[in-house]
Parts: sequence; C-alpha cells; structure tokens
Amino acid sequence: MNYCSKSPRRLWFAILLGSCLGLVTAVAQAPPGAPAALRVGVSPVFPPMVFKQNKELVGVEVDLARALGESLGRKVEFVEMPWADQIEALSAGKTDVIMSSMSITMSRRFVIDFTRPYLRVGQMTLVRREDQDRYLLGFPMNPPGIVGVLKATTGEFLVEREFPKARRKVFTSADEAAQALKKKRIDLFISDSTLIWYLAGMNSPEGLSAVPILLSEEQLAWAVHKGDDKLREAANEFLEKSSKDGSLNRIFRRWTAIGP
Repeated sequence: MNYCSKSPRRLWFAILLGSCLGLVTAVAQAPPGAPAALRVGVSPVFPPMVFKQNKELVGVEVDLARALGESLGRKVEFVEMPWADQIEALSAGKTDVIMSSMSITMSRRFVIDFTRPYLRVGQMTLVRREDQDRYLLGFPMNPPGIVGVLKATTGEFLVEREFPKARRKVFTSADEAAQALKKKRIDLFISDSTLIWYLAGMNSPEGLSAVPILLSEEQLAWAVHKGDDKLREAANEFLEKSSKDGSLNRIFRRWTAIGP
C-alpha cells in the first residue's frame, strides 16, 4: 500500500517521524559546541616544508599543522591552492591560517598578521655542478644566463629588486624548475635555502648542486587574518611550548638537516 491510500493523519505522522529522525541524525553528526575545523592553507610545492609524497601531504608544515590542531582541540582541514592565491584566500575567509613556508615581509604585513617566526632562512641558488666554479669568489652582480624563480615568492621579489636586468623564467613548482635546470632551459634557480638544499640532495646524482651563499636573510612564520589576535596568540603559545619541550626541533629534524 502506498502513502496515497493512507489517512491524512497517518501520512502526517510518517512525515513528522521522518523529519525527527533526520534531525536526530544531524545533531549526532555535528554536536553542539564542537570547535570548527582549523582550515590550513597549503601550497605543496615547497619540499621539505610542504609537498606531496605518494599523493599525500607531508613535510614540516603538515606535521606542525596537525600538532597545532591537536593543541587547539580542533580538527585540521588542509586547503590546497596555488601559492599566489594564498593571501587572497585568507583575506576572503576561505582559510584560517597559511602554513606554507611563508616569509615575513613588510608588504604582507599590511594585509595579514604573522605569528612569531619559527625558522630563519635565506635565498640560495641551485646550479648545475659544472657551473659551480662561477661562484667561488661570491655571487656575481649580474647573474649569468636565465634565472628561474617561483611565482610570487620572496625569491622572485629578490631577483626583481637586486638583479633587475636578469632574464627571469617563472615556475609554479620547484620540481619543474629543477627539471628546467637539468635540461639547460635555465642557468640557475633561486629560492628558499630549505628548498634549495632539499633539491640539491634529491638531484645530486643528476648533477645539481647548491651554492652555499645566502642572498638574503628571512624569517618564516604563519599568517592569520588581520586582527585575529586569538588564533595568532594561541599559535604563538604553541610555538613557544613546542620550542621549549623539543617537539618543534624533532619535527624539523625529521624532514631537514637543520633545526629552528
């Protein structure tokens, strides 16, 4: 027998019962007062800080994000996006924090707030091993050939500012830049020292090496919404605590040969 043959009272009871069951299920799935997920903006193109390994997000920032979420009692939701879109997404409320090897700069401070720094880095250069002799006496005023950089990074800003006459080629991933260097489409690649050391180690058998000269000194930190003092202070407390108990250093040692 279908519902059309039932009495109006029985039909109304069935509808009411179904609605109540749906409401109970919804309440069970989302308990009242549960903290919202911590939406972490990541661009997985910066090994060993944040990258993909067997299609899974891994790296220093990923481990730190999970540890931060646990400290705050919030589930972590990673939001992947191109690096150039990170600040806009944060400002638009699509993410709560950027944890993606971001350097503190004055221009960025105008639109976002930073936590305390957690790592000091600098810009370095990746070259073909056959070209290392060019840098024995220091870094030249005019870099030879074509300089590879990652889009919208401090590496690109440094080249624009310090070497305005250099020919630049912009990439969206470090692996793409390393491949271009090996195939002689570019002559050097400038990026964060953490990334350069990682690429040099991974591509050493194929003839790539790091030039151990820092072209700048920068501090990495996490970015939050402008005025979100609650999350910024909570993140600072986490960083201070994990620095004192050694957990921060253990995470860095897991992925890099350096510590904070």
